[in-house]
Amino acid sequence: MTLLEHYFSNNPQIKSEIRTIDFKIGGTDLSFFSDNGVFSKSKIDYGSNILVNTILKSDLTNVKSILDLGCGYGFMGITLAKIFNIPTDLVDVNERAVHLSEKNIKLNKVNARAFVSDIYSNVKDKYDLIVTNPPIRAGKDVVLTFLLNAKEHLNEEGNLWFVIRKDQGAKSIIKALENDYFCQILEKSKGFYVVNAKKR
Repeated sequence: MTLLEHYFSNNPQIKSEIRTIDFKIGGTDLSFFSDNGVFSKSKIDYGSNILVNTILKSDLTNVKSILDLGCGYGFMGITLAKIFNIPTDLVDVNERAVHLSEKNIKLNKVNARAFVSDIYSNVKDKYDLIVTNPPIRAGKDVVLTFLLNAKEHLNEEGNLWFVIRKDQGAKSIIKALENDYFCQILEKSKGFYVVNAKKR
């Protein structure tokens, strides 16, 4: 297992070094426990940040449920749950990430739950909004499973939001989704594309 693989799989042998990341978004202060063996362990990932900030500009009036898919230590799902007070599920294949998300849910006092799931394997519900920063280094097939299978877990008017780098195949990924979704690129920043996808 390479160092790049460990954050989207399980490796309990990685030494634990808990740290805290403080973050302010809008007028909201948040804190997150992080650790070795999870994605972007030392700072909030730029792509995740730009994705959340783009969602914050949208109308979530009719959103009653959120899924953060591949949640890591929970930045995206917890931030949205905190700001919009919307019940949120957070899932990840990485047990350490889920444990951190559980701690961060309590730390930030949000209405959310975190549980282990290999992509959608343990996801039984449907949601109004699914948000993901898919693990591009896991390979294109895994990324497409994240995105294409979202439609099975979206409510009728639900939205999938994701972020992907232009140089990591953003355009080909978006093209692969077009039979199933209406896709809009709503933000471009430093090579990252933020995409909103609605079921056809």
